[in-house]
Amino acid sequence: MKKKIQNTKRRKWLARKARTQTGLARSERVSLTVFRSAKHTYEQLVDPSGKTLGSASTRDRSIAGDGGTGNVEAAKKVGEAIGRIAKEKSINQVVFNRNGFLFHGRVAAVAEGAREAGLQF
Repeated sequence: MKKKIQNTKRRKWLARKARTQTGLARSERVSLTVFRSAKHTYEQLVDPSGKTLGSASTRDRSIAGDGGTGNVEAAKKVGEAIGRIAKEKSINQVVFNRNGFLFHGRVAAVAEGAREAGLQF
């Protein structure tokens, strides 16, 4: 028997995450997975077997710079950085895994930055 999740916000996030996972499981492409917290944005390139090929986040000062880390500008810089990492590993096409987060704000900025760096999804 499953344990009921009391926190409504977390329950809804986990439901959205489960819905997006079903579509991603059918893909043979490398996935670009995004996680955002209140202060930082994290991204990983994950191959279909589950191995992490590269990562970038706003915790790295060379990427985020001296500005804030929990804003749209920093998320766009992280998207550009993960695009450069993917190009170094000769990855052109990825599947965007928004990880249950709504495609708005920082998550959309990550996608925009990665597209400007040359990734297709």
